[in-house]
Amino acid sequence: MDGLAKSSAKHAVNPFKASLLNRALWLVVVAYIFYSASSLGLSLERILLGFSESERLLTRMFPPDFSRAGLLMDGVAESLQIAIISSFFGIVISLFIGLLAARNMMPIMITAPVRAFIALCRSFHPVIIAIIFVKAVGFGALAGILTLIFASIGFIAKLFAEAIEEISFNSVEAIRATGASFFSVIIYAVMPQVFTRFIGFASYQLDSNLRNSTMVGIVGAGGLGGTLFSAFQRFDYDFVSAILITIIAIILVGEMLSNLVRRIF
Repeated sequence: MDGLAKSSAKHAVNPFKASLLNRALWLVVVAYIFYSASSLGLSLERILLGFSESERLLTRMFPPDFSRAGLLMDGVAESLQIAIISSFFGIVISLFIGLLAARNMMPIMITAPVRAFIALCRSFHPVIIAIIFVKAVGFGALAGILTLIFASIGFIAKLFAEAIEEISFNSVEAIRATGASFFSVIIYAVMPQVFTRFIGFASYQLDSNLRNSTMVGIVGAGGLGGTLFSAFQRFDYDFVSAILITIIAIILVGEMLSNLVRRIF
């Protein structure tokens, strides 16, 4: 046994074996990092200055000011409403779009344009989409809801389509052999195999929308982000601290609810 182990160790291939090409690539990467830092004006002096300014900012942020609890709760309520409404409609729409994007269930003439639409939904950051919808429908919660529906489709529909493509086709063929309709095949053969994963996707997206609902408000799409941006503009940093603590609390509660839903299903 010892001889076999020594022989295996002797003939084992080192996955991190150095070569001239690897060293050249690392040299190029390091050189580009230094070049980028130089062209962007990054320096140790600027970093140290940033630390000193950060210390001054944190000093002004504490203790947090919760005296305007009414204004804070109004922003929280609007963010929750935006997150829940956008998650509901985004998840429902993603069910149908994800099914249309599954290549093992639909012909290529349907899946190709649907997958292109999903890729479009995933191409832009929610803040960019929020700016577009604010310009289109005006300031307020509607722009935030439309933004997060768009973002939800890009995430949920893609994962749902991939989950459908990984199912076992034995049950699908068995249901089809009975002469069942396409809708019955989806309900009785496809959904039971992907339902648990879909619940996980949906709960994660709700958690994500809770975070994003506070972020898109910064550009005028409603929610607590608008209150946060106004506080920054007024240099009201103790109130900013209160808002940030509230956002963290919302995210933690959302995470606990998400974990609870996963355990149930």
